Amino acid sequence: MALTGRTALLALLGTLVVLFAPRPALAVAAVALLLAALVAIDLALAAGVRPLRLHRAGDRLVRLGETATVELIVENPGPRRARGLLRDAWPPSAGATPRRFALDVPPGERRRLVTTLTPSRRGDRESVTVTVRTLGPLGLAGRQGSHSVPWSVRVLPPFLSRKHLPAKLSRLRELEGRHPSMIRGQGTEFDSLREYVVGDDVRSIDWRATARRHDVVVRTWRPERDRRVLIVLDTGRTSAGRVGTAPIPLSGELPRNRNVPGGAGIAPGWPRLDWSMDAALLLAALASRAGDRVDFMAHDRAVRAWVSGAGRTDLLATLVNTMAPIEAELIEADSAGMVSAVLSRAKRRCLVVVLTDLNPASLEEGLLPVLPQLSSRHLVLLAAVSDPQVAAMEAGRGTAELVYDAAAAERHSAERRRITARLRRQGVEVVDAAPEQIAPALADAYLALKAAGRL
Repeated sequence: MALTGRTALLALLGTLVVLFAPRPALAVAAVALLLAALVAIDLALAAGVRPLRLHRAGDRLVRLGETATVELIVENPGPRRARGLLRDAWPPSAGATPRRFALDVPPGERRRLVTTLTPSRRGDRESVTVTVRTLGPLGLAGRQGSHSVPWSVRVLPPFLSRKHLPAKLSRLRELEGRHPSMIRGQGTEFDSLREYVVGDDVRSIDWRATARRHDVVVRTWRPERDRRVLIVLDTGRTSAGRVGTAPIPLSGELPRNRNVPGGAGIAPGWPRLDWSMDAALLLAALASRAGDRVDFMAHDRAVRAWVSGAGRTDLLATLVNTMAPIEAELIEADSAGMVSAVLSRAKRRCLVVVLTDLNPASLEEGLLPVLPQLSSRHLVLLAAVSDPQVAAMEAGRGTAELVYDAAAAERHSAERRRITARLRRQGVEVVDAAPEQIAPALADAYLALKAAGRL
């Protein structure tokens, strides 16, 4: 049973009657009996909550930053009109609005209640419970109960770097010789013969064809196709750090970012994991258009996700659906296990792109000792998201505190440059870029490897 504000108001009026009554004791009993009788009648006439039938329909997938709609269908098979309130509970990160609905369902009819979800995080957002309170005709009392009406909406990565894809595809067409400028790449697959022009590499001269034509002829090449690209996403503790500013504002009140001048209400940055996912999606889209086979693995101390053999048409859909529930684990990544997993899955030489952080301590103790096992069999490209706040701190002057911050930031950058140079000496390509630039920078590195015939 649930009492309402009307019941309290009626009780207050009864109290006033008792205060002015000539016989207070008799008035108290009369008011109490009357109030109890009205509540009992109202409760008896209220529709039952348990007989109501509830089920859902609507969106199952939504990109972060977009909205989804979920319908809750309420059926009333009982003989009484179901009037009252309904509360549809979702996790706060689902951004559900509205949370409460006025309910009025005549006997034998149904009503559709629409909830709009604007999620602020990736992953699966599941409904909690639906609580219904039906009131009697007097509005004094009613029945209350909860129903479990399960529904899940998967929030996908937004793939904001999609805007860079047309420019990267244009460069790819230039490498493959399909662009009107007829720029040729230096792949290892023979394309055609043409006359020599000033500036051509003399090593590309075809001497036999030159002898037959009595003119200098060079071979042109195109980047290889049907190569394999394995994208490895580090989901260890270093991927949980937030950097940059969130390109998609969070719902609700935003916390203050103390590292940014006037940072009240500024959205905190995305985790490195989300920036890495965005870069991985752009690289996968570009590589699949280039005719290469793209596989994906997420790893920390175990393989968290694995995608292999996806076709060009469904690759991106498969990747975003696989990435959506992945979260950073607050544990140290097992680099030896990651290398072992890569070697067991990639038997033939391929490009292994490792999206991690250039943390000197983690790399020196984890990846660097086992890196030769990987780089001896595969071409390795390591991509990392730098923190733009460190670069801002390096320019700090004016107070002793800012100078100390600048010194610490410069030391951090120097260690990052040192570990980058060490990786390159071991034959590893390194891409170290700011959050907003990591996706196009990684795509450029892939195209450079294509143009150089290394992939």
